[in-house]
Parts: sequence; structure tokens; C-alpha cells
Amino acid sequence: MRFSTIFAATNSTAPGNPLMELQQLQQTVVDALEDIKAKDIEVIDTTPLTSLFERIVIASGDSNRQVKALARNVQDKVREAGGTVLAVEGEEVGEWVLVDLGDIVVHVMQPAVRSYYNLEELWQSAPTRRQRVPIGASGVA
Repeated sequence: MRFSTIFAATNSTAPGNPLMELQQLQQTVVDALEDIKAKDIEVIDTTPLTSLFERIVIASGDSNRQVKALARNVQDKVREAGGTVLAVEGEEVGEWVLVDLGDIVVHVMQPAVRSYYNLEELWQSAPTRRQRVPIGASGVA
């Protein structure tokens, strides 16, 4: 099992419950994933990239059944800790389940789906602006 964190300190709180601080919510999510043996847990700070949420947590499960169990355990543990689950998508199929906790969005995926969509690469790098190059400026006629 691998767990890596890429984030900066913050004092934000989860919507719906000002008592649940971001760090507490993040630790609750990671603990819930580790309880059901999630693989390759990664926490990404998204504050420089979007104001919609502050963290993305990505984890893998080996089967539909495990992915569903991981997502369900995250929901249960967050609620037990006093947090709010805003939405859940993909639970029926179990290849990729998204759990929206407000400040944190959790993606639980099977390894093939995770590899295909490669969310880590998408969210860890700041977007780059493409510059238009005038025709003929690149040396190509």
C-alpha cells in the first residue's frame, strides 16, 4: 500500500459542518480507505488549480466489490465523524466511484480505469497556456 500527500497547509472547513476541519476530514477519508485495504492512496492539493474543492483523494480497489466497499466505508466513516456526504456517483457499476465531500472529492477506481484516466497527472500540474504560432513561424511551409 502506498500513500502520498501533495498539499499545502490550510484551515478550511467542510461545507455543512464547520466543526469538521479539512485535515480531520482528509485523515478520516484516508483511514477509511486503509481499513478496506485500498491501494496507491494519493492526496492532491487542488487549491492552486480550482476553487471548487481543496483536495482530491484517489485510491484503487482490485474489483468492483472492493471499489464499492471502499466508497461505502468512506461515506460511513465521514458521517460517523460528523461530516457530510454531498453526492456519490458510479456506485452501481463499481469501476469508478466518486464521493463528493465538499472540500474533498474522493475517486475510488479499479487500476485499469485509474491508469486510463490518469487523474494524478491532470490535477498535479498547473494548466499551461498554449500560444498560437503564426503560420510559417515554426519553419514549416
